[in-house]
Amino acid sequence: MLRFAPSPTGFLHVGNARVALLNFIFARKNNKKFLLRIDDTDSERSKKKFVEAIKEDLNWLGIKFDDCFSQSQRIKEYDIIVKKLKSEKKIYPCFETPNELEIKRRIQLKTGKPPIYDREALKLTEKEIVNLQKLGKKPHWRLFLDDNPIEWMDLIHDTIKFENLSISDPIVIRSDNTPLFTLTSVIDDAYYGITHVLRGDDHITNTAAQIKLFQYIDAKIPTFGHFPLLKSSSGGEMSKRFNSFSLREIKKKEISPDVLTTILSRLGTNLPMDSNLSLKELIKEFNIKSYAKNVIKFSFEEVKKLNAKYLKSNDYQEIKHKVDFDFSKEFWLAIRDNIDNLEDIKIWFEIVYKNKLFKNEKKIDDKVIRAAIKCLPVQIDTSSWYGWTKKISLMTNVKGKKLYLSLRLKLTGMEKGPEMNLLLPLLQREKIFQRLNS
Repeated sequence: MLRFAPSPTGFLHVGNARVALLNFIFARKNNKKFLLRIDDTDSERSKKKFVEAIKEDLNWLGIKFDDCFSQSQRIKEYDIIVKKLKSEKKIYPCFETPNELEIKRRIQLKTGKPPIYDREALKLTEKEIVNLQKLGKKPHWRLFLDDNPIEWMDLIHDTIKFENLSISDPIVIRSDNTPLFTLTSVIDDAYYGITHVLRGDDHITNTAAQIKLFQYIDAKIPTFGHFPLLKSSSGGEMSKRFNSFSLREIKKKEISPDVLTTILSRLGTNLPMDSNLSLKELIKEFNIKSYAKNVIKFSFEEVKKLNAKYLKSNDYQEIKHKVDFDFSKEFWLAIRDNIDNLEDIKIWFEIVYKNKLFKNEKKIDDKVIRAAIKCLPVQIDTSSWYGWTKKISLMTNVKGKKLYLSLRLKLTGMEKGPEMNLLLPLLQREKIFQRLNS
């Protein structure tokens, strides 16, 4: 069994969506179940609206989970394990404030030492701990990492090894007594029988501590795989704080989910980004060993390019079901090569049929327009444009781009667009005449 475990503190971004997708594909490829776990122990920042948004986004991508639960429902189960860990001295209380810990960290860095927790709290006697609590001080709790090296065979990075004391004892319980991800994740993975954990390589240090925790609670350790983090095209971090990378914003740009899943699945492999595949096809081609260890950059421009290519490959019967308005086959054939997304179809529909013209400050040659009105053909078809523009050129001595651009701007309000010989029959003579005279 595999799982995706988002925190409902914001909308899903493409980095997290990729983690969800790769876990889902791996699960289906290997005939395993896929679990959605909502990591909502941070009650202040977790919001129900984000839980619903995460489910909606996963559904949009075609990612179906076999079961779902929230960590806030399992506090009692965590408490049972916590009591056991406390009694066995596997976790210990600490009373330093965040400010005190920051001062220690800075001193360590200044003296050339790694910023690892110094375990000062382990020197406290039982009596001192009781006295501190009587003074109103509430401890946070750290997981004690013993001196044995931590090593595992990673599905992406191969052998990963941590020597003793090369990482800090992680905080697993906050001072308000709520458990943190490091602890709850292990308890849940053990309980639900998670066999594989696939996530970003920013979790590698967490994995080292969690393997120790699996050992402490006598649970089977899953197989781990850590994918390189997804970066923006400029090299920046993906974050819930940057809306441009949220699935919510990407959906607004009318991107096909198949296009996005193809790109997210193939990033980090040598497979080309020149086609869009269904989830079934992505599952069939999936090979965990094909993913590289280096940093991966996500370019929204690449998404738009592939999305445009995908839309242009649609025939009339396919494309007409993707929008909520009706149009003819002739309209689709006319505009198909000039669209990048579904919104472009709507724009050209409104230009052709709804008299929506966009303001354009480009200079229109008035004598071209006057001549165009005088020699406008009585019958309009796909051959009319060539004869019409030839007559206008003879009447005005205006040729090439200046002539064509004046007519295009007057009839569509756009500098670029579909071939005018294909647009004229769609506009029809009466509308052409009205626009030339406007």
